[in-house]
Amino acid sequence: MPDLKKTFYVTTPIYYVNDIPHIGHAYSTVGADALARFKRMDGYDVFFLTGTDEHGQKIAKTAADEGLEPKQLADRVVERFKEAWAKLGITYDRFIRTTDEDHRKAAQAFFKKVMDAGFIYKADYEGWYCLPDEKFLLDSEVIDGPGGTKTCPDCGRKVERIKEENYFFKMSAFQKQLEKHLEDNPDFLQPASRKNELVNNFIKPGLADVSITRSTVKWGIPAPVPESTVIYVWFDALVNYLTALGWPDGENYKKFWPADVHIIGKDILRFHTTIWPTALMAAGIPLPKKVFGTGYINKDGKKMSKSLGNTVDPFELAATYSPDAVRYYLLREIAFGLDGNYTDDAFQLRFNGDLANDLGNLVSRSLTMLEKYFEGMVPKPGPQGELENQLAAIAKSYASKARTAMEHLEFHTTLIQAWELVKRANKYIEETSPWKVAKEGYGGKEKLATILFSLMEALRVTALSIAPFLPFTASAIWSQLGYSDDIHSHSLKETEEWGKIPVGQKIAKGQPLFPRIEKENKK
Repeated sequence: MPDLKKTFYVTTPIYYVNDIPHIGHAYSTVGADALARFKRMDGYDVFFLTGTDEHGQKIAKTAADEGLEPKQLADRVVERFKEAWAKLGITYDRFIRTTDEDHRKAAQAFFKKVMDAGFIYKADYEGWYCLPDEKFLLDSEVIDGPGGTKTCPDCGRKVERIKEENYFFKMSAFQKQLEKHLEDNPDFLQPASRKNELVNNFIKPGLADVSITRSTVKWGIPAPVPESTVIYVWFDALVNYLTALGWPDGENYKKFWPADVHIIGKDILRFHTTIWPTALMAAGIPLPKKVFGTGYINKDGKKMSKSLGNTVDPFELAATYSPDAVRYYLLREIAFGLDGNYTDDAFQLRFNGDLANDLGNLVSRSLTMLEKYFEGMVPKPGPQGELENQLAAIAKSYASKARTAMEHLEFHTTLIQAWELVKRANKYIEETSPWKVAKEGYGGKEKLATILFSLMEALRVTALSIAPFLPFTASAIWSQLGYSDDIHSHSLKETEEWGKIPVGQKIAKGQPLFPRIEKENKK
């Protein structure tokens, strides 16, 4: 029988190799990973793609400045990305590089397909080019800077005037088709704030044809044309989403395309909602279902920059406080899709409050009491009362609420929902006072067994609920609860069942999950 399992394809941006991994890279990648993990636990067959963008004038210049060949620079930086993603527990299915041989072939085949369809022509280009963003700009788009210098409207840096004989993609031919697609598919571009900005600034004013080769640039994929020229870096890079699936004939392409969501930074939203969908239309390929633009992360209310010395190294934070502390902060503190602000105080507040006090304390004291009163063995519970029913109801309601939130990539909402059980379980301990039951015999041993069994169940469901977001922590809790298998092989549906932890299972309390950050040790 054919595999009827639901599929889900999620991608991150492919990151330029002229920079090392930073908190902005971590933000979008952790979000994509949480989504991929969630979908896997919810029964989907998932393909999760990330990688690096290694061509273009900017990469060549950076490499030359360091006395390297472009590929040497790329090889070095790629290893840093892979190490960084390993530290943060990123579970990608492929790490693609635009220097990969299958990508070279796919980019050339895609170019030829659009050309054969009649949407590529040769002409002279004279205009502005922003090297940091690798993008062409119209006269109407550039901004007058100090001393009459022309600058990029997005990055604010100096643009250069170039004149080249290039090949152009007839993007203007798809104006009405793109507008209709956006109208017929209101969820194609999210969040809504990004959509309004994009449509009003770049689509409604009219799509302009775009140069898709660079005759004066040597570092790139050769275009399949008679002249010696390379494919424009964006017309090359965007094809990576197809390459990774083996387009045009690969089984993964047939299985996973169209992409369910491209997670990207808002600074590259323009390319993903103009060039990419119209090029796919020209090639006769279905469009992705959703493009989601994330925001920027500032530091103490200011844009991060090396010159200001206010950058935040997420991997140093992960090494100091744990990878899951970084993952939790990024997903819980910032509404995905909006601009965020990192402060040391906010990080410490989330760490000490949510992670150490709420979650860490619940795990520690629950397991301590089980060891003290039942020698670490999960006891057989007595009859469930109103308080136990309240715990069970919160646990069983999580999955449906989480699915709804995750459809909109509302990671912070999903974590708030997971924490409802954590907070209720902590309150349950105060309400039932198991130490009093044990000492004074209120309700006897059976009542004490019910309380501890209910707490073990709350921990079981909590571990499953947080597994996509805090994978290392979830695994640690799972192991401490006495399970020997991989929590990530379990299903989200198991959170909808109450009373499933095996009676007699031996727990093994471990080290504190999140030792509190003390003020004097704060980084």
